[in-house]
Amino acid sequence: MNDQKGTLFIVGTPIGNLKDITLRALEVLSSVDLIAAEDTRRTRKLLSHHNIHKPLISYHEHSPTARDEEIISRLKQGQRVALVTDAGMPGFSDPGFRLIRRVIEESLDITVVPGPSAILSALLISGFPPSPFAFLGFPPSRGSSRKHFFDRYREIPMTRVLFESPVRLIKTLEEIADQWGNPQVCVAREMTKVFEEALRGSALDLARIFREREETVKGEITIVVEEHRRGAPATTFSKTPNSNDFSSIDSAIRKLLEENPAISTKELAREIAHQFGISRRSAYKRIAELREKKIIP
Repeated sequence: MNDQKGTLFIVGTPIGNLKDITLRALEVLSSVDLIAAEDTRRTRKLLSHHNIHKPLISYHEHSPTARDEEIISRLKQGQRVALVTDAGMPGFSDPGFRLIRRVIEESLDITVVPGPSAILSALLISGFPPSPFAFLGFPPSRGSSRKHFFDRYREIPMTRVLFESPVRLIKTLEEIADQWGNPQVCVAREMTKVFEEALRGSALDLARIFREREETVKGEITIVVEEHRRGAPATTFSKTPNSNDFSSIDSAIRKLLEENPAISTKELAREIAHQFGISRRSAYKRIAELREKKIIP
């Protein structure tokens, strides 16, 4: 039995441009006995680009715990194992954290080989204060856990960074607007790639921009949100209109319907909420009341 302990290398890999990799990372990837990759196909492309040929095994969120134990066993045998993710540093919104904890529990050696980070790249390009900041990961896709996410992080007094998938980008921007007071945000997309893009503006304005685009939103997306300002209301969209507000709100509703008879109730409520700084729930309620009274169709 080999009494020499192996080492787990946490290796940062490019978030887009294959040239964004350190000399040390290439050296480590060339020298290890095994590379555990989130997606072996993507990692093989990176390795081939740099003429590196090493054994690969998959290690992703659906990998059984037996895969963790296999890697631990190899480390105990004295092997050197590199852990890489699809892009950036392992351990952020991927299963790397799980393996790192197991290696620590077994008192095995870990070395970090720093590399590109979508989190830091988006944070810097946003123009918001980079310190302090909070990384929130991916918002839950639905249900009570999603509601809890927006409730929990509403009043954090620091810049907030989160990931999102293209299919939920517009929905998340709308919820940031509705739940967090329509703050200024930066959407950083396809960082370091040919079609890199960083858009800045209010959450609601950016939701409109992406909704109006003809092409489908694609790519890796990081959203950076300005800090919640103490003393400000938790959200400017939370108030309920009083009776004095209704005349102007009712006029705006009628005008929008006249200009666009085919407008959906969802879009109508969103526009009214944005114009008057009220919650969409209040806007929906007033629209329903006007329809019940036969004032609008």
